[in-house]
Amino acid sequence: MVIVGKKQLRPLIVSVSPTGSVPVSASLDCLVAEQGCIQEQSCMVLYRLLEYCAAEEAVSPLGSDARLECLDAQNSLQHYRPLQVCKCQRGSRREEHCLRVYWTVRFAAYDEYEVSPYEELRLNLVRNIEMSRMASIKAASTLSVDGQNQCLKAAQDCGLYEKCGSLRSEYVVACTKRVTASDNSCNRQKCHKALRRFLERVPEEYSFALLFCPCSDTLCGERRRKTIVPSCSYEENVKGEERAGKPNCLSLQNYCSRDELCRSRFADFQHNCQPSPLSASGCMRESRAMCLKAYAGLIGTIMTPNYVSNSSTEVSQWCTCDGSGNEWQSCQRILHMFSNNICLRTFSLLCGWLPNVNVISKFCAVNESFHQI
Repeated sequence: MVIVGKKQLRPLIVSVSPTGSVPVSASLDCLVAEQGCIQEQSCMVLYRLLEYCAAEEAVSPLGSDARLECLDAQNSLQHYRPLQVCKCQRGSRREEHCLRVYWTVRFAAYDEYEVSPYEELRLNLVRNIEMSRMASIKAASTLSVDGQNQCLKAAQDCGLYEKCGSLRSEYVVACTKRVTASDNSCNRQKCHKALRRFLERVPEEYSFALLFCPCSDTLCGERRRKTIVPSCSYEENVKGEERAGKPNCLSLQNYCSRDELCRSRFADFQHNCQPSPLSASGCMRESRAMCLKAYAGLIGTIMTPNYVSNSSTEVSQWCTCDGSGNEWQSCQRILHMFSNNICLRTFSLLCGWLPNVNVISKFCAVNESFHQI
């Protein structure tokens, strides 16, 4: 008998059917796979044990005997294929529950960031989402490109579309409201939730135009950098206006790995934004559009990235490798996922993603100096 936390668990010697009762498909939802598993006694016993293992591990590291039993259960559950191949939908109502299922059966895979837990999207369908709504504002959205602040223009276009304007106001309020009158700190959890809600519910034609608007001066660049309210979404305050130092990147990733949503968004980013010098797009998966979407998916998590300054298109994490010791190279790898990633070229990503309509074509044609302000 093995003790996990304060509970005693009997050794499990069970077999699980190779396929389970749920037909396997490339887009099988993990919630469906979970329901199929709990309908089979042998699968359910293993799955419930892994749930407990994950919950205990989140509080404090398991003992060696308890961890061994958890790993045995995980290995036994690999024979239930639906749980091994299932995926989740970005931004769905039950996304966090689905992701919890996905990571429960990968109990010990805290370094598994090369595979995305999200289902693959059909790009042709994604590009046409909400396109009919663009038509309603095209008449009011004639771009005068000469000398115009494109980030201001993107904000104005967002305001013309009720959903975009409403959800943008929602996250601005959530990210700028102070906890107390005497304290300059904000409620970061509410800020992150509101940012994710905006990015998940507003069509990319509007949200991406705000995030990646082309600039040729620092005033425009400042508006672009402040779009996600960095003072609350990732920067740290000690007290009043005093800024805390940047956290270590490895510590940031460690915190992220303990949260199913952040862990999943980070894995999705690494999966879709792997660079390749041999690819014309700079992306190993030849999908700059999916890289851009994965990058935006990190906003509203502890791994929120942003522009490094008002006069640059370079993006990075708000973290440092100071104090990394013999893990310095691992820490640098995290920073280089953003600062030295040839797949993450903002301008080409944006114009490769947005639909080819007149408004967007003009938008993408603005200033060839966008790459280097």
